[in-house]
Amino acid sequence: MAKNTSLYFRIVEGRNLPAKDVSGTSDPYCIVKVDNEVVARTATVWKNLNPFWGEEYTLHLPMGFHTLTFYVMDEDTIGHDDVIGKISLNKEVISAQPKGLDNWLNLTRVDPDEEVQGEIHLALELKREAQRTCLKCHVIEARDLAPRDISGTSDPFTRIIYNNLSTETSIIKKTRFPHWDETLELCLDQAGDAEGGTVTVEVWDWDMVGKNDFLGKVEIPLSCLHRTPLLQGWFRLLPLGNTEDDAGGKLGALRLRVRLVEERILPSVYYQPLIDLLVEAVISPSEVEDPTPLTLLEEVTTVESRQDVAMTLVKIYLGQGLVVPFLDYLNTREVHHTSDPNTLFRSNSLASKAMEQFMKAVGMLYLHEVLKPIINRIFEEKKYIELDPCKIDLNRSRRISFKGSVSEAEVRESSVGMLQGYLSSIMEAIVNSVSQCPPVMRVVFKQLHKRVEEQFPEPENEDVKYLAISGFFFLRFFAPAILTPKLFHLRDHHADTRTSRTLLLLAKALQSVGNLGLQLGHGKEQWMTPLHPIILCSVASVKDFLDKLIDIDHDNVCEAPQRAVFLPSMTVKEGYLHKHKTEGPQLLKRFAFKKRYFWLSSETLSYAKSPDWQVRSSIPIQCVCAVERVDENAFQLQNVMQVVTQDNDGQLHIMYLQCKNVNELNQWLSAIRKASIYNERMLPSFHPGAHRSNKWTCCLQTERAALGCSRTHSAVTLGDWSDPLDPDAETQTIYKELLQGRDKLRSQYLETQDTEAAKQDETSISPDGLGVSVRCRSERSRAIVSRLLDVVLDLERAHSSFQRREREETSPLILPP
Repeated sequence: MAKNTSLYFRIVEGRNLPAKDVSGTSDPYCIVKVDNEVVARTATVWKNLNPFWGEEYTLHLPMGFHTLTFYVMDEDTIGHDDVIGKISLNKEVISAQPKGLDNWLNLTRVDPDEEVQGEIHLALELKREAQRTCLKCHVIEARDLAPRDISGTSDPFTRIIYNNLSTETSIIKKTRFPHWDETLELCLDQAGDAEGGTVTVEVWDWDMVGKNDFLGKVEIPLSCLHRTPLLQGWFRLLPLGNTEDDAGGKLGALRLRVRLVEERILPSVYYQPLIDLLVEAVISPSEVEDPTPLTLLEEVTTVESRQDVAMTLVKIYLGQGLVVPFLDYLNTREVHHTSDPNTLFRSNSLASKAMEQFMKAVGMLYLHEVLKPIINRIFEEKKYIELDPCKIDLNRSRRISFKGSVSEAEVRESSVGMLQGYLSSIMEAIVNSVSQCPPVMRVVFKQLHKRVEEQFPEPENEDVKYLAISGFFFLRFFAPAILTPKLFHLRDHHADTRTSRTLLLLAKALQSVGNLGLQLGHGKEQWMTPLHPIILCSVASVKDFLDKLIDIDHDNVCEAPQRAVFLPSMTVKEGYLHKHKTEGPQLLKRFAFKKRYFWLSSETLSYAKSPDWQVRSSIPIQCVCAVERVDENAFQLQNVMQVVTQDNDGQLHIMYLQCKNVNELNQWLSAIRKASIYNERMLPSFHPGAHRSNKWTCCLQTERAALGCSRTHSAVTLGDWSDPLDPDAETQTIYKELLQGRDKLRSQYLETQDTEAAKQDETSISPDGLGVSVRCRSERSRAIVSRLLDVVLDLERAHSSFQRREREETSPLILPP
């Protein structure tokens, strides 16, 4: 039974941060660490003590974790960035909130003695002899220690303490992966008490000048050693345990949303009955009014969880090759139950959410291809644009003219012209993108167009079939991406205030285009009127575009079951990276990295000198056996990763790549790990350093082929639209939703059975036959609910059986407390 751990967090905003700059403000950003490994960095919000980020991440952590920490930093262009404060959440605190945390949390001070990481490998043995009791501690090695020196390493030694006795290992210099292999001995009788107390193992960084730096500790009750005379294994290093208060809120606060989902995934065969029910619902749809597993699922999901459920369902049906009939089923029900065309798909129904998540799952590359050039242009030009008279700042607007002061009318005229230019470019890119749009998306829109036209055939509802598609395409896909490009990975940073305003005005205009101009002039923002002509002129081209978009033969679109949401040959990530030149002399480490353009598909990682270079070098993804970070001290460079491959002869080869920032590093790590997730020859360990001057810079071993000194993280990935499909994990998510809602289903459909049956008996003899129809429908409802609840019960029993077996297998290995 596999374990699946997903950690979702959203860094919403900060408030009342202290000023760190002479200007009386700060330039805050957040660094996020999981067990002291940086997994994300937000954009910097310049000159703001109440920043808004709105950035969210999902981490898949199959091996689990201990602590999630958010550091708020102040960016400085000269010197080191200042630390403002931190918020640290351990796994127990997060998991205690099943629905997740959503709170303002005060920042605490950063204490160096609390910033520990890594593990130590020990073997402790309590030996009782006739005259004395001795503790022998074999200090074998440590890994992933915190860097305390400017070189990015430490000079670690270990100290064993019991009462007033202590002894130390030797110092191993310039490494975070020391290998001691020393045995230390303490005579416990000399300590005055050989029965109680605690044995403490401390790791320190030796400094020639000043005091030594604390690297972590392990505490082992002596009573544990009395019961288990030989204790051996890897132990996580813990901080000193100083309790920091929140400084009375003087360091400000962060608003965070954090949710932990831990699942035990059963073998595939146990999920097949639930998959069969879900498949049956769309390939053999019942009457529109009859409940199905999908409608029952919608009944028991909350508004908060519906988006996650929708994304999970989209992935399940993509994996089954049935995403088109799935969405058609939901959309047909939604259209059938809508009497007023003006309210069509306006709610947060399962159909609406599923369409949104479907577009992100299959259309993100398409979105990037269409929007990225114009978004980049807007960011680079940084024009001052404003239409609202209440917001026009003439002092700022002087920069748009060399004539000195300008009037409000001139600002508006200039802004209208620039907005028209941008909007024209956006519309031209969209309406000319029919061939770029994924065929499966086009087929889904064709089906939606057909269902709406059937439901609202009246001449006065002629536009409804266009509005249904454009509502998703423009209002829920393209407009949000223009409004917040970073959240759609179109940009690495949030827009500044000026660019953000331009994007907001363009998103408003594009929404009006998506509404076919029907709402123009009815809102409060009359200052948008100068854009109405170009919006109305775009309506005809939008309708023509939508007609072409749905002009596709469904039969020619392959929807075979997929293991990924993209085609094997499709590029899922590309961009410039710096590749390490391994051949030749290595005297100038900083200049050994050459700029190359990389492409990643599910089959190859290839690169060339530039995007249009004809000759490419390629690495088969099936040869990848590790994708990991590299220590800074390996090349004296930040944000370096390594791709370890194995050839047919079993030889390992390492390619080092430098990314421009930590987020790009994490994205490339995640993307390559996802592409290679099904590889069979993944390595259990790796070297986070480089082999230079006849030794590894990390663990100082001399053999190039020496076993790695740190554990690999091949299954640690960022959750996004390119996640490989995992039917078992996805079906487990649906099972959990149904498990939480089964009492509601039982109460609504089964426990009222006798009462409803009696009522239906009375109506079954009615002349018009309606009573019989009602009773038949009720019986069908109870039957499908019973089937569904039986499947849920079987899965619950299977989980209990596996957990019981797991406890029995591991119980002899559990150490006494």
